[in-house]
Amino acid sequence: MTHSNEPKMETEVTEADESIDPQIILADERYEVIGQILCETYKPGQGKWILSDMLDRVFLHRYLGLPIFLVIMWAMFHFTFEISLVFMEMITQFFAWLGTYTSQIPNPLLASLLTNGILGGVGFILTFIPPIFFLYLAISILEDTGYLSRAAFVMDRFMMKMGLHGRSFIPLLLGFGCSVAAVMASRTVDGESNRLTTILVSPLMSCAGRLPIYILIAGVFFPSNAGTVVFLMYMLGIVMAIIVAIIFKKTILREESSSMIMELSQYQIPTAHGSFRHMWDRGIMFVKTAGTYLLAGSIIMWTLSSFGPAGLGVPVDESFASILGHFFEPIFMPLGFSWQIVTGLIFGFLAKEAVIQSLAIVYAVGGIALETALLGSMTPLAAVALMVFVLLYVPCLATVGAIRRETGSWKWTGFSVVYQLVLAYIVALLVIIIGGALFV
Repeated sequence: MTHSNEPKMETEVTEADESIDPQIILADERYEVIGQILCETYKPGQGKWILSDMLDRVFLHRYLGLPIFLVIMWAMFHFTFEISLVFMEMITQFFAWLGTYTSQIPNPLLASLLTNGILGGVGFILTFIPPIFFLYLAISILEDTGYLSRAAFVMDRFMMKMGLHGRSFIPLLLGFGCSVAAVMASRTVDGESNRLTTILVSPLMSCAGRLPIYILIAGVFFPSNAGTVVFLMYMLGIVMAIIVAIIFKKTILREESSSMIMELSQYQIPTAHGSFRHMWDRGIMFVKTAGTYLLAGSIIMWTLSSFGPAGLGVPVDESFASILGHFFEPIFMPLGFSWQIVTGLIFGFLAKEAVIQSLAIVYAVGGIALETALLGSMTPLAAVALMVFVLLYVPCLATVGAIRRETGSWKWTGFSVVYQLVLAYIVALLVIIIGGALFV
């Protein structure tokens, strides 16, 4: 920068309207200086369209941008579900083979713990590792091609019209992987009210821990449209996050939204090494984080399902798990949830994957296959309500801890837990009421 340019910049910034975002002023001045340098050093050739320009005209189109984003998201989840089926079946058969040996252990208590507890719980969850890894692979490919920054730009325009902060889209996008990462990324959002709003709505996004639940329920009740059902759950999370954020911004967290300034990355062809490396790193991190809770949860859930007031070996309907589920069951009866599902939802507070892990253990101790038990205990409409409830209800323990660290307040942390429980129940109940009225 030459000396003659500096006074001009200081004058413009000083005289700028205070209502303008300072980052916009800095960006304007930065690109003005870049333009002056380019004028002195760059001689443009014959103007012509390049591939990047043509792609941006499509992906960033005012009307086509959002539909294209939705189609790409649908294709991603459909790909994730379909390509994972064969690997899930291989893992299922492997653990079934292991179960034939552990069930023959002479000690009945140890045999039940290993077969119904460890293999029935952790082993069952591991069958859903393939779709989680493939989801991370798809996200990595979209990220490496440069499309995700375009998606953020498209969604920023939409979110700004709704009165939300444009930069909030990045944490929400990270919520597809892990709610903890989404909450932590909210610190990049400008403005205390905007940042707090983003923290509170980030857990509404479907994290990887919810994906096994969607795949199980959709595969059992809607096998021919499972990929589409999973996609709709993810889209519902985005819609609910936007609606809740608007309500917060209009009521308890009023603040003027500010613009998002970002530079679009260059389009490029993703490399197999880079995409698979990102998939592996994120997938392994998820397995390590979830595994800590799942192993402990399996042992606890097996203990509650195998023991009761009368001691060891009681029928599962007389176990401590049954007592716990029956205690809260009346609250969830309007949603069509059995005590087994209620118990699973309680353990889902440790980690969302623990919902189906708990169900697998409870039904395994009772001697019933999980898929068969679900078909016999709930209707397709109740299955949809269950997926909606899992999507919206209280975040996992790690996410609650992240909210506490980022907000520095137990008040806002408690508010996050309570409002999500109420929201999940109301929306799930609306699914039952509206669905019952439409399909009776």
